[in-house]
Amino acid sequence: MSNLTISLDDTIIRKARIRAIEEGTSVSAKVREFLAHYAKVDSTSTAALPDLPVFQGTGGLQPGIDPSSNKSMLQAADDLDATA
Repeated sequence: MSNLTISLDDTIIRKARIRAIEEGTSVSAKVREFLAHYAKVDSTSTAALPDLPVFQGTGGLQPGIDPSSNKSMLQAADDLDATA
């Protein structure tokens, strides 16, 4: 595994660390997830991230999606990719 050095505003880093702790993960894990997804997206695509299947026209999340769970949200995104 390689290391990557990036420069970010201290406030962003602090907020990201707090949110990661709240979600039971780490900033490094979130960056890995984002970059793995980003690397899979076709370079000709205009959308960097897929639209998550969370809206059915009347508000709220689809059944089975936990908004406080990264795993649940990523699974929803993976399911969307699998059907595309």
